[in-house]
Amino acid sequence: MNRTLNIALMLCLISLGLSCSENGNRNATSNANNRNSTVTPAANSNSRAALSSADSAFIADAARGGMMEVELGQLAVQQAASADVKKFGQRMIDDHSKANNELKQLAASKNVTLPADLNPGQKEMKDRLTKLKGAEFDRQYMKVMVEDHVEDVTKFEEEGKNASDPDLKAFATKTLPTLREHLQLAREVAKKVGVSVSE
Repeated sequence: MNRTLNIALMLCLISLGLSCSENGNRNATSNANNRNSTVTPAANSNSRAALSSADSAFIADAARGGMMEVELGQLAVQQAASADVKKFGQRMIDDHSKANNELKQLAASKNVTLPADLNPGQKEMKDRLTKLKGAEFDRQYMKVMVEDHVEDVTKFEEEGKNASDPDLKAFATKTLPTLREHLQLAREVAKKVGVSVSE
């Protein structure tokens, strides 16, 4: 009789143990699922909203402008007669290469693909300057640099004030003092090589 009770008691305990194990597995699975479900919303909350059309246009324009400054700066180093123009060209290469790299990183963080080439007007300007040498190159290049930096300063001022994206606004604000310095320097060098410029 006692042996029968013992066997029954053992079977009951085994059954209870299996039931607890199954519940434990279900709870573990449920907890894992809960952990997984909390990760997804957090990840989604970190995704950035799409840039406004104005901000996207500014990034593309700034990227092309930066490319042009570097490429024309390389021309100036190779083809200018004036040491001041060559020095200015090298400054354009150095400063705009740095700004271009910062813009690339910013664009990548916003999932924005930058243009890979100059626009048709910029290509035409570069082709025209490529055919010039010496003093004539100096005058035409510096004239372009003054005009281009007047436009750049205006665009970066507007973006620094009006950008919807805070990171883009910070980039424009940070870059603006360098562009203003470029404009002042461009005017000074332009005068030295005989270009009449407005202040």
